Amino acid sequence: MLVSNRIKLGLAATAISAILTGCGSTLPKSDLAARLADAEKENATLRNTLGDLEASVSSRDARIASLQGQPQGSAALLPPAAKPGECYARAFVPPTYKPVTKTVLKREAGERVETDPASYEWVEEKVLVQEASQKIQVIPAKYGFKEERVLTKEASTRLVEIPATYETVTERVLVRDGYTTWKKGRGPIERIDNATGEIMCLVEVPPQYKTVTKRVVKTKADVRKVELPAEYKVVKRRVVIEPAKTTTVEIPAQYKTVKVRKMVAPPTERRIAIPAEYQDVSDKVLVSEGHLEWRPILCETNTSPDIVRKLQSALRSAGHNPGSIDGVLGKSTMAAVNAYQKANGLASGQLTIKTLKSLKVL
Repeated sequence: MLVSNRIKLGLAATAISAILTGCGSTLPKSDLAARLADAEKENATLRNTLGDLEASVSSRDARIASLQGQPQGSAALLPPAAKPGECYARAFVPPTYKPVTKTVLKREAGERVETDPASYEWVEEKVLVQEASQKIQVIPAKYGFKEERVLTKEASTRLVEIPATYETVTERVLVRDGYTTWKKGRGPIERIDNATGEIMCLVEVPPQYKTVTKRVVKTKADVRKVELPAEYKVVKRRVVIEPAKTTTVEIPAQYKTVKVRKMVAPPTERRIAIPAEYQDVSDKVLVSEGHLEWRPILCETNTSPDIVRKLQSALRSAGHNPGSIDGVLGKSTMAAVNAYQKANGLASGQLTIKTLKSLKVL
């Protein structure tokens, strides 16, 4: 990668040299300047990239050199100066800070504007209340009365019905026609020899009449047309003697004397400079970064239930709940240990000897 960038840098330099020596002498000056500027930009970019790569290679070479001076194998990963019978683990040592006091700008310099109000006085002025105008005045019409014969009903015709007349007449009406019929006899006046059985006589019955009285039409009903004359009425009618008219009336302007508040002197302003204000604030400055470090710890090899119970009691007294005081280094106890370590700025992640001493367990 480094060699490739060096080649590119050489090619860019060659291109710039070719432009300067006249290979592009047929180009206009503006195009030549533009190409030269682009080549210089590319050359600068390649130089920056080459510088970064050389710094990276130098850092890698230094790291390799430092690693080559350390012991070979897994022994380089073990805690240094270890003591027999003790357990070690990598614990995170939190970063350390130093309190400092800084003077910072609280408020920038500025200016305050003070205003002197305007002064006024009362004066009398004649003020127009209503402008002059014109009004159209209407003179009403004059009326009188005139007698007049008015037709109230036109002449017309009317049909008059003439009723029929009747008379009473008497006449003899046949009720039943005459006829002959057989009737039984009551004994013969002259005996006929060898005659036997009933005697039958043929009798003539005369017609029957009845006298009735009835009402008959003497003259038929009729309709006659009757002429009705027109009807009139004398009435008084209101008529215009003199028609209405209009006239223009001039209305003069109206004025009123009032007191008016007038400004005598306008308002003025004054600008007063305000200096900047500063204040001291407390801050923290990083002294050392957080890092992993080998620390002696308690583990199953070098601990006992009695020490764990003392640890749990001390954590509870310090305000961190370890769970049951049972002498078992479980999750609740380790969570309380980590919380105590972070609260007191101790290396966290493992139960270190320094943490036990801080809790006065050892």
